[in-house]
Amino acid sequence: MEEMEKSRIGQFEVRTDLALEERESFEGDGGEVSGVSLKEWDRKQTGVKLTEVRILNEQGAKAMGKPMGTYLTLEADRLSKKDDEYHSEISDELGTQLKKLMDQMLKGQERETLSVLVVGLGNPSVTPDSLGPRVLNNLQVTRHLTGEYGEDFLKKRDLPAISGIIPGVMAQTGMETAEILKGIIHQTRPQMLIVIDALAARSVRRLGTTIQLTDTGIHPGSGVGNHRHSLTKDSLGIPVLAIGVPTVVGAAAIVHDTVSALINALSQSESTKATGKWVGDMDSEEQYELIRELLEPEFGPLYVTPPDIDETVKQLSFTISEGIHRAVF
Repeated sequence: MEEMEKSRIGQFEVRTDLALEERESFEGDGGEVSGVSLKEWDRKQTGVKLTEVRILNEQGAKAMGKPMGTYLTLEADRLSKKDDEYHSEISDELGTQLKKLMDQMLKGQERETLSVLVVGLGNPSVTPDSLGPRVLNNLQVTRHLTGEYGEDFLKKRDLPAISGIIPGVMAQTGMETAEILKGIIHQTRPQMLIVIDALAARSVRRLGTTIQLTDTGIHPGSGVGNHRHSLTKDSLGIPVLAIGVPTVVGAAAIVHDTVSALINALSQSESTKATGKWVGDMDSEEQYELIRELLEPEFGPLYVTPPDIDETVKQLSFTISEGIHRAVF
């Protein structure tokens, strides 16, 4: 999983991969942050909310704890549901946004046939971490057609040269993902990488309902504190577009959401209103410490995923693969 940055809640920290959530963690519900710009759009027809967070300079990067670049988030509550027609609409939107970002990243490059290497990060044996491999299983690759039918086959049909790889995890291969990809890039010479990975969110409601696109690359494995070599333009020599979907949420984040829900519930009744006020008057750190003391001895540091994550990942893998197809074909 991508590098999980730490979102501010009082003085304690909750991990999140989403730039949108990182920005929301600032005072004023994501108020003005120096060096960071925010744009939002609502697609009323599909119910998709688009949010673009751009980190413009080093000051913004330091404040956000993320590299400079563009982070585009697509949010849709129905994404986690089984609805083929709706997912097709999301694929259209995803394809449109992918193409825009790809055009920006490849600006100035001229090549008769677009050449893209798609990388599915994660462990196919661990459901919340299997999004990348599942997307690759649905991907329509074309690069091999050049070898079978001649150098001009793709050019004459105006088709891109799409190749794909599931590099596995270090415990399976004994190699860093960056090491594997450097060798492949050296041999196949793609123009850019599209990397798909599972992420971690701060908010439970964003699990399986949010897709993040970024032109800054990715840091595999560190979502669960397993830091690996980064996959970026600086490290690999070609642009890296990352697609991520949050599939897990940290226990600390659930604790904070639980406290908020608890305060609201207690405030509804006259008999418990005083207790709700007592908890509500605590600052975020005090609330966190109270719940942590009650829960941590039993649960410890955990990452939690929804019970229907298998179906969610399956649906999203088709949505994302179709979005890639619509962006490149």
